[in-house]
Amino acid sequence: MDLKNSPPSDDASSLQTTLARLMQIKAKARGFSFLPRQPVHSLLAGRHASRLRGRGLAFEELRQYAQGDDVRTIDWKATARLRSPHVRVYNEERERPVLIIVDQRQSMFFGSRRAMKSVVAAELAALTAWRTLLAGDRVGGIVFNNHELVELRPHRSQNQVLRFLHEVVRMNQILVEDTKPETKPDVVADSKVTLNQAVEAALRRATHDHLVVLISDLDGADEETRRLATLIAAHNDMLVAGIYDPLGASLQGHAGMIAHDRGANYNIPEGKQFADSFQKEFVAVLDHWQSVFRALKAPVIPISTATPPVDQLRTFFGSLTASTSGA
Repeated sequence: MDLKNSPPSDDASSLQTTLARLMQIKAKARGFSFLPRQPVHSLLAGRHASRLRGRGLAFEELRQYAQGDDVRTIDWKATARLRSPHVRVYNEERERPVLIIVDQRQSMFFGSRRAMKSVVAAELAALTAWRTLLAGDRVGGIVFNNHELVELRPHRSQNQVLRFLHEVVRMNQILVEDTKPETKPDVVADSKVTLNQAVEAALRRATHDHLVVLISDLDGADEETRRLATLIAAHNDMLVAGIYDPLGASLQGHAGMIAHDRGANYNIPEGKQFADSFQKEFVAVLDHWQSVFRALKAPVIPISTATPPVDQLRTFFGSLTASTSGA
């Protein structure tokens, strides 16, 4: 649902993004990790402890035993030779292609704080892509709006990241063009791209041992979305970034407010009853999809438009030291 004439600010960067802006985000793509080097309480801890994907382990060093080390890593021969407990330390050699699904549909062109949902999704996609490349893994993507869907095969190169970000920017700027008065909003129903088509495209691409990151407001998610996500999660890791706007989570009715939803306009009624029912519905939808993806062991991270996404990622994943940072 979109509120008419409610941009977050007069700043053009809050309405749309640019390639230069997404390139600058590369400098911020540190201090968080998508790998299972997380504390026990982390959102990802349980997921990766039960199923480690990758190329195996490489020996790094032999060091003295420290409290908290797994006793199974003790090197008994070295312990006997050096006359003190020593453990063997391994680094995981892992290549995990990352496939980023970025939603740039009309439902994402809404925002009351800092930036539109579409802009936040673009920023988050850039953060994910740059973080993956910095860790030496391959990056690919699926970018879609109401009219088209573009697929990019995962590659380990800056050129591939730039191609991906170019498509994100192109579709992001189309959103602004589509809202101009002279632009006809009519779209033939059969030509519309859906969330499920994007997830299905990811299912075809992510054959095994990928990390699939879905960045969307989940508008239009249904039982088919659940089925497709289940198939993806069977052989891959999955992470869902649910983009939301604070006003969209708690909407207060005021005289003259108009909502626009799927081509139709609605007058928003005044009163606390409407606000309470709206918020309950929002929470119910969020709880439902959190439970769906939790069952698939796919963390759902709610990302607000009110705060820079990099700050939210660092809050969720925790601040990592340089020695443990990875993609």
